[in-house]
Amino acid sequence: MNTKKERIQAVPTNIITGFLGVGKTSAILHFLKSKPDNERWAVLVNEFGEIGVDGALVQGQSTEESGVFIREVPGGCMCCTAGVPMQVALNQLLRKARPDRLLIEPTGLGHPKEVLKVLSDKQYQEVLSIQKIITLVDARQLSDLRYTENDTFHQQIAIGDLIVGNKRDRYQQDDYGKLDQYVHEHGQAQVSIMVTQQGVIDIACLEGATGAIALDTEVHEHHHDHDHSQEHHNDKPALDRIPVPREGYVQAINRGEGFESIGWRFAANQIFSSEKLFAVLISLNADRVKGVFITEKGKFAYNIAGESITETELGHCSESRIEIISSQVSDEWGRQLLECEI
Repeated sequence: MNTKKERIQAVPTNIITGFLGVGKTSAILHFLKSKPDNERWAVLVNEFGEIGVDGALVQGQSTEESGVFIREVPGGCMCCTAGVPMQVALNQLLRKARPDRLLIEPTGLGHPKEVLKVLSDKQYQEVLSIQKIITLVDARQLSDLRYTENDTFHQQIAIGDLIVGNKRDRYQQDDYGKLDQYVHEHGQAQVSIMVTQQGVIDIACLEGATGAIALDTEVHEHHHDHDHSQEHHNDKPALDRIPVPREGYVQAINRGEGFESIGWRFAANQIFSSEKLFAVLISLNADRVKGVFITEKGKFAYNIAGESITETELGHCSESRIEIISSQVSDEWGRQLLECEI
């Protein structure tokens, strides 16, 4: 285990990537449950939305006392602006956690080749040891042109050392063949494929050097077209950390990669009706919904992707917050959520 007197060196590092709603966070939570008790692990989470939810979700089930350290980079692809947001967050996380392993979860709309380029930069060559990159896929998406014609989706397949077909309990028989064919057409030569559900992946799958470093990881400038409703650069605090007015909320919108996100943070003293909240959440016409809420029945995380919705009780939740990603968002959703307050 690292100590404060030791130099941070060759930290085993895994990128856990995949498109929206494929189960990346569930996989990371499963890995954390399998973490050796005597090890310190760090998790760097990137979210498309301006208001981070994944960090709160992970922290609600893992704590620093248990050896898990979380840092978020909200607001779009963390590799933007020459990787500065990512590098700042990563450096802070490494100094604080001095981890035995680092897991990095780029946003489902991010660019994994660029993330790998930042991690492979000279300044990290002695600090990090890039190990297997795990790409999660919902094989049913391989019949949808929104995915198969998306460059980010292609990158996620191309860079993966292990492609995991998640949500196998919802597959039809031909989905398995489509997954195998697509991965062998677009993935690495030595790629491995497995299927699972609920993000259950053996911790041993993290071990071993990545083959992606040897790939042509040259990246070109890409137009993110991010339209932030409130900027959080320079002297302005991040939207996921600014104070929320009592009895109020903070709202933020982001646009890019053909999607929009809208998110809210609610005052810590606001309590929501679990019954009303659940009804609103399942009614939302969105590609992705993640939230953590303080209700009259306790603190819960909600995770919605397609027809799948999960509700998980949390040990800790300092405030309620939610992020919704869709091809077109609605301000009406905020009104509906506020009506769920008790």
